[in-house]
Amino acid sequence: MVYPGKNHKQYETPKRRFEKSRIEDENRLVMEFGLRNKRELWKAQSILRRYRRAARDLLALKSSTTDESIIARKEEELLGHLERYGLLSAGAGIGDVLAMKTENELERRLQTIVYRKGLARSPKQARQFITHGHIAVNGRKLTIPGYRVRRSEESSVEYYGSSPFTETVHPERERIVAGGRA
Repeated sequence: MVYPGKNHKQYETPKRRFEKSRIEDENRLVMEFGLRNKRELWKAQSILRRYRRAARDLLALKSSTTDESIIARKEEELLGHLERYGLLSAGAGIGDVLAMKTENELERRLQTIVYRKGLARSPKQARQFITHGHIAVNGRKLTIPGYRVRRSEESSVEYYGSSPFTETVHPERERIVAGGRA
């Protein structure tokens, strides 16, 4: 049994360390989403793996003879959770959970949402803005680029109140607007 206060890994490393096609795909995703290292990518893959495992378990329960109400409740919980985080649409089913890709999980990171909303010129700059305390969600400053933004919080991602970027005459903000992002 593991001591509950002890930190442990939240991800699994790849089974085959030097597989060329996997490494190329990982490098593409790291560059596209501006990740610091592959550990962040492996965390996203592990989260997705847990969702898929839960979906497969639900499918296995359906095939066995168990109580239908328990299965329906568990399925509703899983799909509701994924819908709240914006990973699935409203009418999605268990098959859609199994079809999710790593990109779906990476798109829900605060860093990516800041970049997609046009608050930064690049994913790397979005990461810098977040770690330096210039970004807020629901008016609360967040300094974690890997924070998973819920669908309800997505519209409230903005510059933090005391940040110099709240002024439209800030030189960097003018460059962001001139770059066509906002």
